[in-house]
This record gives sequence, C-alpha cells and structure tokens, in this order.
Amino acid sequence: MPDLLYEKHDNYAIFTYNRPERLNALGGQLINQLTEAIRDFTNDPQMRVGIVTGTGRAFSAGGDLKEMADGTFERQFEATYPYSGNPKPFIAAINGLAVGGGMETALDCDIRICSTEAYFGLFEPKRGIMAGYATKHLARVIGLSAANYILLTADRIEPEQALKWGIVTEVLEPEQLMPRAIEIAELIVENAPLSVEGTKAQIQEWRLAKVDEALRLGTWVSKVVHASEDSKEGPKAFAEKRDPVWTGG
Repeated sequence: MPDLLYEKHDNYAIFTYNRPERLNALGGQLINQLTEAIRDFTNDPQMRVGIVTGTGRAFSAGGDLKEMADGTFERQFEATYPYSGNPKPFIAAINGLAVGGGMETALDCDIRICSTEAYFGLFEPKRGIMAGYATKHLARVIGLSAANYILLTADRIEPEQALKWGIVTEVLEPEQLMPRAIEIAELIVENAPLSVEGTKAQIQEWRLAKVDEALRLGTWVSKVVHASEDSKEGPKAFAEKRDPVWTGG
C-alpha cells in the first residue's frame, strides 16, 4: 500500500496519510508521494480544494522517531509544509492525534476541523529536539500566549481547548468529520476560482510575512539543538520505551 492515498473527485481531492502502523508519521515515502500528488493537484484546473486527513487513529504523529533513532530519517521541513504556499485552499480533517510535525502540517492548512477523538501537541522538547515550522507560525494562528504554552510545556491539547484557542473551527463526532470537510470544500467550490485564489494570496501575504527570515534563524538554532546529545537521547528513549536522561548537552 502507498504511504499516501490520493483521490480526485469532481472539484476537490482528498490526501490521506496512510502509515497507520506508524501513526502516519512523516517518514517512509510519505513526503515524496505527497509532493508528487500536490504537483498533480496544483496543475489540474478541475481541482479547486484539497482535504487532508489520516488513516486509523492518527492524523499524523509528525517526524518518525524510530527513523530518527536508527538514523534513517531525512529532515524535509520545507517539503512537509506545502499547503500554505499552494494557491488553492486546503482543509485539514483531523481524525486523530496530531502532534509534532503532524500538528504543524494541520496548521499549514487554511481551514482545520477535528474529531472528538483528536488531540494536539508539540512534544519535541520531551524528545530533546524542538518544533520546526510552529516556532515561526503558531503565534500567528492562535496568539503569542497560547503558542508559548504549547511550545514550552509540550502539553497535550484536547479538542475543546483547541477550539477555544482557534487551532480548529469545529469539533465533530468521528462519523461527521469527512462529510463536513466535503461540505466545506463544496462551499468553496461554489465561489469564483480567481476570487478564492486571490483571497488566499492576500491572507498568505500576512501569514507568511518574514517567515523566510525566521526559517534562516531556525536553521541555525536547529543545527545546534539537533546536534546535541539530548537530541539523540530523546528518540532513543522513546524507541526503548523509557524515560530520557537529559544532560543539557
């Protein structure tokens, strides 16, 4: 089975992360297959809206910590966040846990709704690493105070709190999630294509202002953090199902 399921309907496409045995972690061939699918979606004039979801009990667990522990994980942060830079709108239908890079890919979508079975978190500090895109972007979505809480505490965020903070706009029963995502997609499709794309372009101009500068700083900071002994200890402890022993180095 492919790591990504890509289904095209009349005017919208569904992108389904399909690594349920790894909680749809962003490893394996998922990013490469997603990149190819989005290229096809973007170049198809019939496709107006994308819906992103996951198979099984997870939306996405983010970076594959087991691949990090054994040295096979390839960091592809820019390739992992393709939705905000796309001219067409994307809806995240968050079916289950969305943590780390999984939460960040959801944040990268234009509209987010979630199931009552979902939860959110940026758990990277618990693994000796640090969040990527969210450190530059989350405060623009939900405000500085809430963003600081999520990023610094690495706490688990339940659906109702996510709704209050504006991470999502709706919380639905699991069986209602995809029908509602399709309903929203169809509402967008009813509108003039250029009006939709122009509106998104204007929103994104503010949303992504100076993000390139933040990414350049983030690249330097991430090199220091991800080269540390703690960054090796965190994924290793996770893989071995034990508490990490931090050294601060």
